[in-house]
Amino acid sequence: MEPPREDATELVRNSVLYKEFLAEREEILRHKWIESEKAGYDIGFERALLDWILKHRSAWREKRQRQMKGS
Repeated sequence: MEPPREDATELVRNSVLYKEFLAEREEILRHKWIESEKAGYDIGFERALLDWILKHRSAWREKRQRQMKGS
């Protein structure tokens, strides 16, 4: 299997989907930090991910879509 071509890698980095993935990941990491501080220990990425999806993802996406339309 060939390594990805440079222009294909750049295409992915500039894609809206990849940018949304990065923004969502950043929110999950922020949630992980906040919840870990509350718990007094590192809750781990998986727990933070599931908790964030259940409690915050829908509202975050709606807000994000409104912001994108306003840009």
